[in-house]
Amino acid sequence: MRLLLVEDTARLRELLVTAVHGADWRIDDVGTLDEAEAAIATTQYDLMLIDLGLPDGDGRNLIRLVRSSGNKTPILIITARGAVDERISGLDAGADDYLVKPFNHGELLARCRALMRRAPTLIQPTLKVGHLNFDIAAGSLTCQAQDVGVTPRERAVLHLLMRDVGQVVAKRKLEHALSEFGDELSANAIELAVSRLRKNLEILSSGVTIETIRGLGYMLRETPV
Repeated sequence: MRLLLVEDTARLRELLVTAVHGADWRIDDVGTLDEAEAAIATTQYDLMLIDLGLPDGDGRNLIRLVRSSGNKTPILIITARGAVDERISGLDAGADDYLVKPFNHGELLARCRALMRRAPTLIQPTLKVGHLNFDIAAGSLTCQAQDVGVTPRERAVLHLLMRDVGQVVAKRKLEHALSEFGDELSANAIELAVSRLRKNLEILSSGVTIETIRGLGYMLRETPV
């Protein structure tokens, strides 16, 4: 899962990025409306965390812009403005939830998971391919009811391959989806993650294989019984 954080307080951004990484999610963080608009124009996010008091304007304007474009990505407002009329205004602008600072990071992550479960764009909350089950909101991966021990990067690669099972997923698409601002992945990093996944999936008798489509990318296929 990839999040966008729009927050102008550097220390809070740092703390929230650490919390999100602890949940094995990826996150891009920006501090202004202009930066947020540029990020949304180039990247597809699963969830947005938006502060209202930003140096170049009100976060509600960004929310209205997102919704007017037809983007249904879940939005959680994080702000120090706790008055009832502020909450109403934020929700009416198009946000899905509202969290007042200071807040517990565990509660923030729980609200993110809840929003993902209710997300209109999340057609399949759980992906099932072969003997694998991937709970998208929780980020959990199991094989025949047993937890699968893979790294966050490997889990993210498998998520993308399961989502497009039977189709070629371009290597560049994987690199972009798994990168964060200022931390772009190399092609070798993707190849290493795929190699480790192949070994784990074979050991687990997962019922799936990852094929390399030379010059294009990778494809996940179910193994014939």
